[in-house]
Amino acid sequence: MRRVITYGTFDLLHYGHINLLRRAKEQGDYLIVALSEDEFNEKEKHKKCYFDYEERKHLLEAVRYVDLVVPEKSWNQKVLDIQLYQVDVFVMGDDWEGKFDFLKDFCEVKYFKRTSMVSTTKIKSDLKDDILDNMKEMRQDG
Repeated sequence: MRRVITYGTFDLLHYGHINLLRRAKEQGDYLIVALSEDEFNEKEKHKKCYFDYEERKHLLEAVRYVDLVVPEKSWNQKVLDIQLYQVDVFVMGDDWEGKFDFLKDFCEVKYFKRTSMVSTTKIKSDLKDDILDNMKEMRQDG
């Protein structure tokens, strides 16, 4: 069995995430997603999630491409995860290109082109802009 692993926060699950998961699953038979825990996101990644870890985990578990969701607690756990889960392929988006090449000593490493025109950051920004626009309109109408 060929095992694949990817890592991420997967907040506000969108079609870019689904594309990554589909393409990752195509690399093998079993897809493991290491999902960033809330504390790790806040302290190390400086990200605030809309959904907490358990909610994001349930969403990922509902995606047909995902076989197992495990917690990501630190930047340094990747080698241990690869060994523990006997991973053959490590997959990340190309915005991380080269940053995980050190894992090539343990498994195959692949970087996939990101889905254009969508990201969680963009969604959050667009929603914020929409809220601000609506507030402006309300002030003008009131």
